[in-house]
Amino acid sequence: MIRSVMFDFGGVITASPFEWFDRYEREHGLPPGSIRRLNATDPEANAWARLERSEVTFDEFCDAFEAEAAVAGLRVDARELMSGLEGAVRPAMVEVVRDCSRRFRTACLTNNFAAVELPARAETADVLALFDVVLESRELGIRKPDPRFYELACQRLAVAPDEVVYLDDLGVNLKPARALGMTTIKVVDPGQAIAELYAAIGDQPPPRPAERSATPGPLSAAGLQPGGLECNGSRPVGCRGRSRGAGGGTVRVSTSPWETTAGAPW
Repeated sequence: MIRSVMFDFGGVITASPFEWFDRYEREHGLPPGSIRRLNATDPEANAWARLERSEVTFDEFCDAFEAEAAVAGLRVDARELMSGLEGAVRPAMVEVVRDCSRRFRTACLTNNFAAVELPARAETADVLALFDVVLESRELGIRKPDPRFYELACQRLAVAPDEVVYLDDLGVNLKPARALGMTTIKVVDPGQAIAELYAAIGDQPPPRPAERSATPGPLSAAGLQPGGLECNGSRPVGCRGRSRGAGGGTVRVSTSPWETTAGAPW
């Protein structure tokens, strides 16, 4: 019996950040797919992986990432690249999260990072407040596809893996979840993924709201204090969310587009 639904954030609840990368490459004359290939190189030790585990500051990341790009023959402004990372929220998927949160235990599992230079969107905080638990790589010091990430999510929600449906846009992140016993859904087309989710839980999806433009774009620089919905009581570090019946707060999640290993399908 399904008792929990868990979601990735970037590429599932929001549009894929790869759309922004494609645009950045076009505007800066970079070879198509070069940014993704750059970060698929040494994926557990490169600048992006270290940023998501909070092993480097944002400034240190920018210097390291630009150096990695230079070695690959690319000229990249890391701050400009990161400013457009957060894709538009998908209203239909938000309605699914809201619907699931009424009937199931829910979690958001995200590889992310903290950066005071980048602003949070209010709608992002509103979506994250729907979840019982939000697990963030920047707080935990581990990243998907580490199996411990999924195990901790199950622990926090007091569910067994075979009682979970998990949605992610990258197969490499679905593989360990499936190995643990979760029902997994790869999000390529959001509408198809929603249909697959409701087939798995044996129900009909909520009415589909009008979709807004999913084209990402650069964000203006602004000050931000990362965090919010702070863990307390029995919640471990890296787990943020709501208690049933409790209100939400502000959460900064800068979602990662990488969440992959070398040779994994994009």
